Order: sequence, then C-alpha cells, then structure tokens
Amino acid sequence: MSMTVYASLVLVVMVVVYAVAKVFKLSTELSMLGAALAGSLAGGFWIAPRQVAEGAFTYLDINLIFISATLFMNILKASGGVAFVVRAIIRRFHNNRVLLLILLAVLLLIPGALTGAGSVTVLITGGLVAVVLNYMGIARVRIAAIVFIIAGLSAAAPPVSLWAMMTAAGVNMPYVGFFLPLLIPCVLLALMTIFLLGWKGTKIDLDKAFAELPEPPEKMNWLRVIVPFFVFGFLVFMGRQWPHNTPVVGLPLMFLLSALSAYLLSPVKIALFSISRETIKQLLPLIGTLTCVGVLVQMMTLTGVRGLLAVTAVTLPVAVVFGMLWFLLPMSEAVLMYGAAPVIGVPLVLLFNTIGLDPIVALAGMSMIWPLGDAIPPTAIIGRLTVDVVGFKGRYGEFLKTCLIPSVIIALVGTLMVIFSARLNFLTGL
Repeated sequence: MSMTVYASLVLVVMVVVYAVAKVFKLSTELSMLGAALAGSLAGGFWIAPRQVAEGAFTYLDINLIFISATLFMNILKASGGVAFVVRAIIRRFHNNRVLLLILLAVLLLIPGALTGAGSVTVLITGGLVAVVLNYMGIARVRIAAIVFIIAGLSAAAPPVSLWAMMTAAGVNMPYVGFFLPLLIPCVLLALMTIFLLGWKGTKIDLDKAFAELPEPPEKMNWLRVIVPFFVFGFLVFMGRQWPHNTPVVGLPLMFLLSALSAYLLSPVKIALFSISRETIKQLLPLIGTLTCVGVLVQMMTLTGVRGLLAVTAVTLPVAVVFGMLWFLLPMSEAVLMYGAAPVIGVPLVLLFNTIGLDPIVALAGMSMIWPLGDAIPPTAIIGRLTVDVVGFKGRYGEFLKTCLIPSVIIALVGTLMVIFSARLNFLTGL
C-alpha cells in the first residue's frame, strides 16, 4: 500500500469518526479527541500514549496566555474599571455619534486583542456596549452583529492572535512581525463594521443608559484603569527596546503582573480566588479545545495525514486556493474551531511561502477570515453566545444575514492581503 493511500484511509477514518461523534451530539473537543484516537488505531499505532501526552501539551504556552490575560480582564471588570470607562465615554461623547462609535469599537477590540479570545470580548465588554448601542436607537440584531464581528476581529488583533500563533508554531516560524499586519486591518474593519451597522439611529438617552449600566465604585478613577495597561505596555516595550539586556518575561507573566497591579489598585475588595475559579470555568471549553487540537495534530503528523494535506494544498492551482479562502477558512473554523489553524493554515502558509508570498502578511490576512466561522453551525459558539449576551430574541438566521455584508468585506480584505502579501511585507519591519 502506498503512503498516499495509507494516509488517505486514515484521514477518511478520522473524518467519519468526527462526523459520527457530532451526530451523537458530542462536544467538539470530544469529537476531535475521538477522531485522533481512531486515526491512531487505523494507522496501526494503537492509542500511542506518548503522542497523546505530547500533543496535549503542544499549546500549553497559549493556554497560559489565555488564562493570565483573561484573569487580568476579569479583575479589571470586578474592580469597576470597565464600567467606569464605559460611563465616562458616554458622559463625554453622547452628543458626538462619530467619536462615540469609534470609542465603543475600541472598547470591543481591547479584551479580545489582549486575550486572543472573542468570547472574552463578548463577556467582558459586549453586554455593556450593547446597552449603549441599544439606547442609540440601533436594532438588537444589528447590535448582535456589531458585537460578534468586532469580537472576531479583536481575537485576530495583536498582541495575541491565536490563529496566527498556532499556525506559526506549526511551520516553526517565530511569532514576530505580526503586530502591524494584524493591527491596521483589524482596527479599520472594526470601524467599518460599527459605522456600517450602527450609523443610523437616534440620539442617546443618557439617563436611561446610566440607569441600566452598572455603577462603578466611587473611588474608581482613570489612574486605576490606566496603570495596569501601562505596566503591560512597559514590559512589552522593554523587551523590544532592550532585547539583549531584558530577561525574557513572557506574555503570561506580563499579564499576571498587570493583573496584580489592577488587583492592588482596585478601590473595592476583590475575591481573587473566586475570580480565578470563574476564569478557569469560563475558559475551560477553549482550553479543552486547544488540548484536543494538539492531540489531533500530533496524530495527523504521526500517521502522515498532515503531510498529505500539506502536499495536496501545495499541488492545487494557486488561483483555486485564493478563490476558496473565503469559504474554506470560515467552514474549517466552524467544524474544527481553533484546530483549523494548524490543520488548514500550516499547509496553506507553506504553499504561499513556496510561491514567493510573504508568510507573515498572508497569515495575518487569513487570521481575519477564520473568526467569521464562529457564527456558522455546527459549533457557532461565539455567535450563539453573542446573541444571548446582547438579548436578541429573533431567528438566528436573521442574525447571520445581518453579519453577511461586513463578513464579505472582511473576507475580501483578508484574501487581498494574501494575494498582495509580498507588496505589503514592509509592514512586518515597522
């Protein structure tokens, strides 16, 4: 039996087991784990405990970033910092719709950008921003679409872009040079989304909005909010400015130090143990997904399936690959969630690199398209979470229809970034 036929049969077994698991309504995590173990058995390696263990720890560093960053944001929210910022923005800019929309978009971008998870954006600032947008006369379905689209862009934005990090790790490429290629399009597309869907409305009712928003502690001020972010920014600056004289701190410790400063500056007593427990509970599905993705990718590597996918991607006509990005990336995210990055992203980046495209800019463009799949069944975790948090009671199909136009624009921009990545590589050195 040739290696191609062997790997193809293993791939078929993995796909069938995954599909059967989903039919029986098993979680995505268990479905991927079952597919990985079935592939190992079909390949003649039995359970391969060493491979399972290695795969489970593949994305340990990314899990640590998620946990520490989300803990930081949760402490800031518990201290009243998030509510303070939202109320201050409304009080100052309620008569200026343009600036208010811009600042609300920034508020939606920050949590996901720092944590790499769109769900954190939805849970931390999504509900508060939805209240403001509601009193600006924007329909609930449009609010849900705004929160979802920008939450996805926030997850793709730097400094923590999970899809870019996982794909870069799969091709042994340092996670360096992604800041501007991710930041500029994510910010511009977030502003496009909020103006496209939120421009029409009414003047905000200040009293009604304040009555529904949580009241921050009396002693909360801008200094208590800004200092934790300054700590994080200073640590990042030190590492970039004096790389040879600064010890390698790492993003998890940076976020923990920022969380410590937010905890010490909080005007109210914070139940640190309770918040830590809730953070882990909040992130458990995501951590489980990354762990099972690691096992799946390890088994695909062991059995040659990953190589088969890579060779198939490299041998496809480039025009076909470009034309399918808008469909392939969101659908792979809808099925595999974050597992789409190492499974689909790695062979695509290898292909783009071989034909002379810039792999960093190309991967940045792909990273903006992937989050769109988080609203598509069968998983649709972020989409359904957004609908619940915002309080939209209509049909889910109506929500998807509202997301369509900004999603098409984002997919188009991401695809163009891939096609013209060689001309945009100056962004990686800035």
